[in-house]
Amino acid sequence: MTALVGGKRVPKDAARIEAYGTVDELNAVVGWCAPGTRKLRLDAMLQEIQQELFDLGSELATPEDFTYDGMHRMGEEEVTRIERVIDECQEELEPLKSFILPGGGRISAQLHQCRTVCRRAEREILGLSRIENVGEWPLRYVNRLSDLFFVLGRWVGKNLGETEYLWQRGLK
Repeated sequence: MTALVGGKRVPKDAARIEAYGTVDELNAVVGWCAPGTRKLRLDAMLQEIQQELFDLGSELATPEDFTYDGMHRMGEEEVTRIERVIDECQEELEPLKSFILPGGGRISAQLHQCRTVCRRAEREILGLSRIENVGEWPLRYVNRLSDLFFVLGRWVGKNLGETEYLWQRGLK
């Protein structure tokens, strides 16, 4: 058993614990790739994302009846900022004609790892939303964030001169 904000005790595998635990795991993976992004000036943005992930974890750890005035909650501002960065990065990228293989280089691969953990966090938050109200913004935030990690993986690869490997169906 573990305690939520407000003191309620729940099993360690409760949906709320799985949701904010996966967000915490995502935060650790983002921290793992941040040091390699300094020369591309992404480290400050990744640290901002880490701060937001702590806010999101706090929001998910707080049952609706224990929210308080002034509590930070994910909202339109965070989602809009992510969408703006996605658009800016995509302007520099060739349109995709196939799926790409995660990797190409270490940092690109780490950003793809962030994407996959973020997608899992999205699934966990969706599962939680089916049994408790979490509002619309946590789901929208992680959905757009996973897209950002995908685009950043491609953008970093391009800016570091890494090869982008396309999936070739049935290749042996």
